[in-house]
Amino acid sequence: MSRRPPKQRRKYRILTAKIISEFEKGFMRNAQARLAQNAATEVGADKILKSRDAIFETDHSFSLQLDKWQVTAQEKSGRCWLFAGLNLMRSSAMKRLRLENFEFSQNYAMFWDKFEKANYFLEAIIDTVDMDTDDREVAFLLNEPISDGGQWNMFVNLIEKYGAVPKSAMPETAGSSNTGAMNRALQKRLRAGAFEIRDLHGKGATNDKLGSHKLHVLRTINAILRVNLGNPPSSFTWQWMDKKRKFTRAGEMTPRQFVQRYCPLRLKNYACLVNDPRPSNPYGRTYTVKRLGNIVGGEIVRYLNVDIEIMKKMAVKSLQAGEPVWMGCDVGQQFDRKLGIQDLRLLDYESVYGDAFEMNKSRRLLYGDTKMTHAMLFTGVDIKSGKTRRWRIENSWGKDQCHKGFISMTDEWFNEFMFEIAVKKTLLPAKLQKAINLKPRILPPWDPMGSLAE
Repeated sequence: MSRRPPKQRRKYRILTAKIISEFEKGFMRNAQARLAQNAATEVGADKILKSRDAIFETDHSFSLQLDKWQVTAQEKSGRCWLFAGLNLMRSSAMKRLRLENFEFSQNYAMFWDKFEKANYFLEAIIDTVDMDTDDREVAFLLNEPISDGGQWNMFVNLIEKYGAVPKSAMPETAGSSNTGAMNRALQKRLRAGAFEIRDLHGKGATNDKLGSHKLHVLRTINAILRVNLGNPPSSFTWQWMDKKRKFTRAGEMTPRQFVQRYCPLRLKNYACLVNDPRPSNPYGRTYTVKRLGNIVGGEIVRYLNVDIEIMKKMAVKSLQAGEPVWMGCDVGQQFDRKLGIQDLRLLDYESVYGDAFEMNKSRRLLYGDTKMTHAMLFTGVDIKSGKTRRWRIENSWGKDQCHKGFISMTDEWFNEFMFEIAVKKTLLPAKLQKAINLKPRILPPWDPMGSLAE
């Protein structure tokens, strides 16, 4: 019988005074490190990290630019994915209505998204009543029962079921522009509802009883939403004056009729392409994420994983056809919010800290250093000698942020931090059109591809 070798004592487990002293002496011997310390303590590290070359070489002119409209502002909310989707729809609605500017009601879309998400969460709680509360899946659900964020397919579900209305039919409120207090109330009621449902199940309640109690919880959710956001219209009167001063009175219509009549885009004909280079997730396959969605009975979140160059080609095709592109990226990486620049050279960590601490995109996903965090709209691209150089992005942070509300993204940044776009399926090569219909592989709820754009 062989004996296991004794466990070796690992060096450097404890941070000794000697180790700390060596770090300090090494830092003080480094003139560049001391200079960085002097500058950072005076003006802040975020300012000295910025590369002047990257800033000076950025321009905001593009060989193809679609936008001629004002940017929108999501204010203190995480509704970027709704803004990006509705901004995509408004570009086609403005053409149909012959308007120079127009906005859909983001408040209306958020009302129904929140209400449906509450039902989606409570149904997930009913599905998992036999699991312990410290099970990873249940703990994931309870960690954030509801948020402002979303994904492309969730947007499509909302429009298909509830339509959309002009901003005048359901304007912004204090609650829609600053969602923190409302979300805290919603989360408290949903967590209490989760306890109540699980407690009823433990006492032998039938599924019908659990469903009945779910409606009791949703009645309060409905009240919270109406108090904060107002009442969503079931119908409204629409009339407008176009850019040639022609007045039209269309009369009363429902939100779904409004979309069908004035927004020619058919969102169900779009595919959501992602770039996930992790070896476990091959290109040309479809994926979904467990417990990711907003409408029970709606379409699942479905991704088609493609090489980054294919994603670029599809985005360019859509822009060349005159249509902006809904997109999702890790917005805060190598980004200057004030100037509206996304450039891999922008923040020079190595010069300031003496270490670039870089990983490739696959490793960043695996080690929690990146994920899709924000959705916006591609409205332009700069192409030289057949190659993309820069991308123009319409953000939803208002005209006082970025470059009058727009961002200039380098092609190299696209490679590393772009994750999703939505384009018409007909733009895809035949092989990928077939791949869209493949049965998706299900990723766990906590997978980074299940992150919500906010």
